Amino acid sequence: MPLGPSSSAVHVHLNPTAAAPNVPRTPTSVTVHPGALFSILDHYLRRTDTQDRVIGTLLGTRTETEVEVRSSFAVLHSETSEQVAVDMDYHRAMYELHHRVNPKEIIVGWYSTGSNLNTYSALIQNFYSEETAPNQAIHLAINTGVEEGEQAGVKAFVGSPVGVFPKPENCVFVPVPVELRFHDAERSGIDLLTKTATSLSSTSSQPVSDLEILEQAILTVQGMLDRVLTYIQAVLSGEKKGDPAIGRYLMDTLGASADDLEKGGFNSTLQDTLMISYLANLVRSQAEVSSRLALAAT
Repeated sequence: MPLGPSSSAVHVHLNPTAAAPNVPRTPTSVTVHPGALFSILDHYLRRTDTQDRVIGTLLGTRTETEVEVRSSFAVLHSETSEQVAVDMDYHRAMYELHHRVNPKEIIVGWYSTGSNLNTYSALIQNFYSEETAPNQAIHLAINTGVEEGEQAGVKAFVGSPVGVFPKPENCVFVPVPVELRFHDAERSGIDLLTKTATSLSSTSSQPVSDLEILEQAILTVQGMLDRVLTYIQAVLSGEKKGDPAIGRYLMDTLGASADDLEKGGFNSTLQDTLMISYLANLVRSQAEVSSRLALAAT
């Protein structure tokens, strides 16, 4: 559907919590998962040479104050100096197919690449606000960092009408705090992509086995414990002044209260520690046996 040109779209930095109390369901935070972000970046890489930016639909879950973006899909559109056209039939057909696979995910807003919020952004925001009514639509602006002087990043906005008789094209974009979050199951994939991006060689990294992932996790925990032990020894010896906040955090994380000691909590904690130590030694032995077998085979 073509959306005609209009007057203005305003981008201001306001405090979302300072909004009028009679405005319902205004989100105060947005969480984005890697799957949605990678889908947006893939859409941007596959754009045509005539497209300055790409747009699409965001899917996920929401409460009255929080929005969680779990996935996204591209939407066909075109922009000129005179009008912007969005294929709404394609958008609704794609959502219907997605809803069959993931019935818990609903439309929460839309995305675009680049940091430019113009009149057309206000018109598209108005369309998605009708799709998410009575909730407000989230706009996710992905800056890919390919333009000179622009830094890559993700920003989230909600739209607020302007004027006594507001028009769709008159909109104020109010920023909302956004956070990138991933599940534990997604950690290995993200680590693989990170290693590939920072690798100096032209060959990409290969997926690691479950045993290697477990070994890396245990080594990470071991490194954390070594840093904590080094800090504690430095404080006890007087080389470093202790931070009360760090001490309370370590006590809450690693320490056992008097009640726990009386109720046998110390024994259960000791058993957990012994089990972790046993698993660590088992993994180390398995890794040594595998390496020796590999050397013997060669």
